[in-house]
Amino acid sequence: MNLCQFFFTQPPARVNRVTYRLPRKCIPIDDAALAMPKHTRKRQKLAKDEAVKPLGSNHLAVLTDDASKDDEERRLESMLFGTPYVPSSSSSSSKKKTGLDVEAGLVITDEEEPDAGAESKELEHMLDSDLFFIDDGVAPSTSDSSTVPDAAQLVIRKYHSESESDDDEDDEEENSAQETDEVEHISQETESIPEIVTEEQDQTTSAGDAQPGRKAPAWVDPDDANLQVSLTAHSRLRKLRDAPSEDTVNGREYERKLRRQFERINPTPEWATKARKKLHPSKRRRSSGSDSDVDNTIEDILPDLLASTGGISAGKKPRVLTQGVISVDCLRDANQAAPAEGEIKSVQFHPSPQIPVLLTASTDRRLRLFHVDGLTNPHAQTLHIPSLPITNAVFHPSGSSIFMTGPRPFYYTYDFQSGASHRSPRGLWGTTFSSANQDTSMETCAFSPDGDVLAVAGRRGYIHLVDWRSGSAQVVAGLKANAAVKSLWWSRVQDGELLSLTQDSQVYVWDIRQRKCVKRWQDEGGFGSKIMSGDQRGNYLSIGSNIGLVNVYNARSLGEDSKPKPLKTLGNLTTNISCLRYNHDSQLLAMASNVKRDQLRLVHLPSLTVYGNWPTTKTPLAHVTSMDFSVGSEYFAIGNNKGRVLLYHLRDFAQQ
Repeated sequence: MNLCQFFFTQPPARVNRVTYRLPRKCIPIDDAALAMPKHTRKRQKLAKDEAVKPLGSNHLAVLTDDASKDDEERRLESMLFGTPYVPSSSSSSSKKKTGLDVEAGLVITDEEEPDAGAESKELEHMLDSDLFFIDDGVAPSTSDSSTVPDAAQLVIRKYHSESESDDDEDDEEENSAQETDEVEHISQETESIPEIVTEEQDQTTSAGDAQPGRKAPAWVDPDDANLQVSLTAHSRLRKLRDAPSEDTVNGREYERKLRRQFERINPTPEWATKARKKLHPSKRRRSSGSDSDVDNTIEDILPDLLASTGGISAGKKPRVLTQGVISVDCLRDANQAAPAEGEIKSVQFHPSPQIPVLLTASTDRRLRLFHVDGLTNPHAQTLHIPSLPITNAVFHPSGSSIFMTGPRPFYYTYDFQSGASHRSPRGLWGTTFSSANQDTSMETCAFSPDGDVLAVAGRRGYIHLVDWRSGSAQVVAGLKANAAVKSLWWSRVQDGELLSLTQDSQVYVWDIRQRKCVKRWQDEGGFGSKIMSGDQRGNYLSIGSNIGLVNVYNARSLGEDSKPKPLKTLGNLTTNISCLRYNHDSQLLAMASNVKRDQLRLVHLPSLTVYGNWPTTKTPLAHVTSMDFSVGSEYFAIGNNKGRVLLYHLRDFAQQ
């Protein structure tokens, strides 16, 4: 231990008590060693002879000094920056070059020269990204130097991989010969680069399946070509196969099959195809067409299109449905925006094709209106009637009001123009106020096709005729059957003819002008008939019984035969028939029962056969209580006991 170590390790108290002698050869303690360390924030003073130089000045001097560059550096600058190559006077160099450095045109060594000065070490600690950069800008096509950097990098990378194990030294003559071959090879590689790019563009175009008349895709995933998809692994992909033995396809083929399946399910509408042909007639005759002709065509089409509220394809012939299979799509519930809190009792679409409104009446004594668009189906309005449990709600044939009835001797109406609801007047059943004339329920009722007369079925076989045209809404006449009336229907074959179905399966034909029965006939079978309905065109009349049988008659031949025979008896349901609905063109009949779950069938009327593909066992119908077709039959609404109104899209009627 020397004196310095002892002095700093011993406590100060002992220093004052003991006196030490310094040996002759002991090194004295330097004042700088005992001095306090300098403050880190204190600025150090520069030497007087040290001048302030700007940052990077030495680097710039080295880079701009052509005399210090050898032939390899000059050749590399010529390839990278396009500067003319000028060989240096002293081409010989005493530096050692490996085979890798000669071929690549670079000199890379880890040995330091003894004569290297301060300037040669200034670039030692700089990053490669600060020394070199790659210019990715697109140069004009006329300049040949734009492709030189990429070609040089390709050549250097290629030589680097090929000459990785070559470490022999070469003399100056071989270097010069290799330099000449290298420049020639670079020019050849540069000329072949545009061909490579062109092939990649062709592959991209072919990968996107671009057609001559379509725009090129904005982006193409290069991994799609390497993708392998099995069409038999999942049950949903089996329909994409062209043959049962087809299994694995690549990404391009898989995309093509998906596009074909989508176009098959959602074909291009005919009106859109016609509009494109009218808007772009120059595609057919490009030689004679011009932009002015297209503009004139657009100006001719738009005024008529925007001035009309009708369908674009009005005047198109109605489509004839085929039997066996029907295309049905499930949509969002019609009342999802405002679901009911009880069983749905009545569902009906507005009779006007320009007003896509659906009404729903439920046991919570509320009537709701929805704007049906097939997407969100927004809720329009809710009407609450505490004094009337609504069991039947229908639009007036004119579409100006809503008529609501229930197990009460009065009714309510809601007027769209005034937005007010009104109760039936006090003189509805006459002025005698006799209990014999007054009825306790107005659930079974029907408007005439023109909306002037309302027929209401009462007790003990009575049918009350209410004058709706005068606005007084009073019972003006009555008809009497031999049994209780279960259903009413106004004939479309002859004006002023009313048909009533009684409890004993008798059908009465009434002439309201003469106020008498003109004909009566028995329903075939007489199986406790409960409901009767007909189509809007007057072609069919159907009667449902309490055991699930539905008799379909020819409505136009009922007046000729004394004992009409049904065209066919449908026995697809086994419980009480509660609802019958025809679509607008008399091609479909929907029959349902609310006794069991999922009891609904669609009938193809021209062939009188039931569709077997829908509904399926997985269709969540529940107990069907009401249903209705839209004006154009593109929508089919089904109400059930859970308060839901299921909405389905009939694809066969979507393009009409």
